[in-house]
Amino acid sequence: MTTPLPNSPVSPLRQKLIDDMTMRHFSVATQRNYIRDVGRFASFLRRSPDTATSEDVRQFQLAQSEADVPVPTMNSVVSALRFFFTNTLDRPDLARKLVRVSRPRNLPVVLSRDEVARLLNATTSLKHQAALSVAYGAGLRVGEVAMLKVRDIDSERMLIRVERGKGGQYRNAMLSPDLLTLLRQWWQVGHRQGVLHRDGWLFPGQHALKPISTRQLYRVVVEAAHAAEITRRVGPHTLRHSFATHLLEDGVDIRIIQALLGHAKLENTALYTKVATRTVRAVTSPLDRLGIFVPTEEPPDP
Repeated sequence: MTTPLPNSPVSPLRQKLIDDMTMRHFSVATQRNYIRDVGRFASFLRRSPDTATSEDVRQFQLAQSEADVPVPTMNSVVSALRFFFTNTLDRPDLARKLVRVSRPRNLPVVLSRDEVARLLNATTSLKHQAALSVAYGAGLRVGEVAMLKVRDIDSERMLIRVERGKGGQYRNAMLSPDLLTLLRQWWQVGHRQGVLHRDGWLFPGQHALKPISTRQLYRVVVEAAHAAEITRRVGPHTLRHSFATHLLEDGVDIRIIQALLGHAKLENTALYTKVATRTVRAVTSPLDRLGIFVPTEEPPDP
């Protein structure tokens, strides 16, 4: 697979960066973002980034902070430069000088089970309903849903093979019986229409040879939410948040949820404990166990 790049000539250093990312199976989007972010650093230096010093790195991050660059953008640049310094330049000393900016994490928007059902039923086509059902029923990221192939559905082991996960990681996601039933319905319809093939995309875009875009899936969610009269701001990732939260409320072990989501760190999964309201309500307070505040029956009114 080749990465779409600008038409300008590719320098040997940029090609080495591309090769390093391709060798690690980075997605096209990740490669494009890393090339862009390393380019930002080169533009700041006004010379080749392989000549950078520790002071250059420090001044670059100071300039970003003074320019009020959003924290997520600054941290994305840090990730790109860490990879570039460590793997492409073999300069881990420079990577250690990079500072990731901490920021408070907002609690994710989670839909109730009734809202999820209304949203899925409000989709306007079987393909869209099946795609959003995969996002909720298996907890997949929007990019993972878009990049699924028909052969990734393993009905014998009841698994979905996610071969293009975040960071190029492979994992198995759950395939529930109801989701398999829906996907089989979509296969029958799509195959009859000539848009689904055994070696093709599970959710093709406007052209059968290309997958549906993440932007299109986002629009599908927004339009379905509007039709379902869900007023909160939602997107495809809301379905993934809801998947994790509902499993947690059902008593599924958090480490199992971590594996299903493909989280590298347990702390990322633990965020859902803050929004699992049913779990909170099910816990008995130690105060109640003392039994010292037993309600007394009031005498009936005369």
